[in-house]
Amino acid sequence: MGSKFKNPYPKKILSLLCLSTLALLIFYHSFVPNKATLQNKPLFYVSKTRPSSHPTNAAAVDGILVCDRTEYRSDICHMRGVVRARPPNSVTVHSTERRHEAVRPYTRKWETSIMSKITQLNLASGPDVDPQPCDVHHHVPALFFSAGGYTGNTFHEFNDGIVPLYISARAFNRRVVLVVLNYRAWWESKYRDVLARLTDHRIIDFERDARAHCFPEAFVGLRIHGDLTIDPSKAPETNASIADFRALLDEAYKPTIHSALPRAPRPKLVIFSREGSRAITNEEALVRMSESIGFDVERLAPKPTTTLKSMYKVLSACDAAVGVHGAAMTHFFFMRPGAVFVQIVPVGILGPARACFAGATEAAGLKYVEYVVEAEESSLYAEYGRDAEVVREPGKVNARGWEETKRVYLDGQNVTLDLARFRGTLEAAFENSERRRREESIAS
Repeated sequence: MGSKFKNPYPKKILSLLCLSTLALLIFYHSFVPNKATLQNKPLFYVSKTRPSSHPTNAAAVDGILVCDRTEYRSDICHMRGVVRARPPNSVTVHSTERRHEAVRPYTRKWETSIMSKITQLNLASGPDVDPQPCDVHHHVPALFFSAGGYTGNTFHEFNDGIVPLYISARAFNRRVVLVVLNYRAWWESKYRDVLARLTDHRIIDFERDARAHCFPEAFVGLRIHGDLTIDPSKAPETNASIADFRALLDEAYKPTIHSALPRAPRPKLVIFSREGSRAITNEEALVRMSESIGFDVERLAPKPTTTLKSMYKVLSACDAAVGVHGAAMTHFFFMRPGAVFVQIVPVGILGPARACFAGATEAAGLKYVEYVVEAEESSLYAEYGRDAEVVREPGKVNARGWEETKRVYLDGQNVTLDLARFRGTLEAAFENSERRRREESIAS
């Protein structure tokens, strides 16, 4: 039976209404991502859409707070909407959903002792978490991280901070504000040239800046792929690699040298010189032997006041570098691809030495060479005797924990190289340097 109800709208108008409604639905689902969609996106995804309202209009924008705690080395949180950051440790976002998260934004979350020294950020979302206006309004995202922990040690400065910061900030193409906890003025001064390639904005010392800041988006914590490692497969949005990081260092420091360094007539060898623990006690003889093989030799003993620009100037011009395992060897990042990196490994630290530098230097395009010290070349041999446990069974000592490893093998050991044995390593490095120079001359 047909309905007696008479449709007051012509078919053409109904069709237009249906099409308009469909278009609105498509637009909504395409450009207004729902919570599930946002939670499934990588936490360092740079949003294509931004809240349309000014950050002070809290009721106009519904925000999100999501965290990824699945990684072993760091926790990452993402906040989007009306994000308010109030020193010394509060970050909130206006949202209909109430959530609270506590994060220490440092990349060694498994080390409870050092993490206890990292400032904890208290993140919260809700409709009334922070109704007060902000003092400063930013129109680019914030990236929160800590410059505390082991900062002060070059290896950790790069491993725990600068490399993860590069991984995390690269996607923003400098359109990001770096908000630093456990800030150190000397750290910003030391890495100023690198930081200037990661952001166009002034860095915020969060705990000492008394002002409240508003952001349309915030990321808390840094991504880290491994020891001095950048894995492009883990950063698909940027496809970053160690080669890209090396290029950024060139961009930061090469212009400061003013002109290309003239090529030395002979291959150049840099010897990382140490005082105190892990020193080469017969370094003078090592220099003489290196020169007799054909190298021009420069000794490098960086101090806390040594600038990265000066380190870059020396290492970017060398053909090979030699040094006992230590934090200063992290400056391999300044060496040109194809150069030889010789790591002298004292007794008892083969595992840590390889973990720190073997894979990282090869990924950077260097030729990694490992010289493992024999017992007779270690000062432990003379101190404890041939049959002592620390000499013959370092695995047992290391099993007692890192503090014991550090005390015995890192802080309590020097090496006296068997130069007859080490000569073969240096001769191979020299031959590699000569061959690479010939290839570069042909290519140019």
